[in-house]
Amino acid sequence: MTRRLPPLNALKAFESAARHESFTRAAEELHVTQGAVSQQVKALEADLGLKLFLREPRRLVITGAGRDYLAVVRDALDRIASGTERLLQRQNAGTLTVSTSPNFAAKWLVHRLGRFAELHPGIDLRVSASLHHVDFAREEVDVAIRHGDGVLPGLEVTRLCKEELFPVCSPKLATGPAALRRPADLARHTLLHLDSRQDWLKWLDAAGVTGVDLSRGPVLNQASMVVDAAVDGQGVALARTALAARDLLAGRLVRPFDLALPVSYAYWIVCPRANAELPKIATFRGWLLAEAAEETLRLAALASG
Repeated sequence: MTRRLPPLNALKAFESAARHESFTRAAEELHVTQGAVSQQVKALEADLGLKLFLREPRRLVITGAGRDYLAVVRDALDRIASGTERLLQRQNAGTLTVSTSPNFAAKWLVHRLGRFAELHPGIDLRVSASLHHVDFAREEVDVAIRHGDGVLPGLEVTRLCKEELFPVCSPKLATGPAALRRPADLARHTLLHLDSRQDWLKWLDAAGVTGVDLSRGPVLNQASMVVDAAVDGQGVALARTALAARDLLAGRLVRPFDLALPVSYAYWIVCPRANAELPKIATFRGWLLAEAAEETLRLAALASG
């Protein structure tokens, strides 16, 4: 069934004029001219085939039909206003659904959620760890944090932090008779690999090291597993900055060598462009960037100390 709905501006003009019993005061409220209000009401009366007001000298008198219609229109406008406010509140606060990779969630994000909750108690985070790329049009996700080159057409993309790739190990591997003191010492240690053995090959080439058997050591398919294995002292890993930072700052990992490889990929904060400046999204993005900036400063201080 097709709805018969008068123009919204005409309904707003009628409701305001009826409430104030004045076209002039309605015009002031709606920020239009008195003539515009009068014309909107006349058009509404013509559309309905009813007189809503009696226009007497120096005053405006609402008719019985107008009074009945006012109750309907006022209720409808109140419901629209209330629904709009609830919608905006959900957009500006309430639940914020974040999609990210399991690695980033485990090694970077989860441990910081308490700080976010303290600073922004009105925003309830819901974190979904997944490897698949979000379809914002089909999924109820507000923000994604993804590792890649940042080329995502049609989306708002902000780089979280700069990253490098470098060796890390447990402090116990950096001391004792078999301590790692120079890159050639890696020949006496287990190497931990992510997906393949190519990253270690690149790093050893850059370090000018030969004689290291790259066929040794386990190959794991998650970066967080590689970092955790290094924390446990199971070998030496190549780790990206963001995923190793917390363990480095806590002293669970150390960098035995200064050499780091630049990486083309980084972590990016991603959302639809139309929603980028919604308060809850802007707040979360700002908090992520502040956390990353602080971590970068602490890592620099650790390296120089």
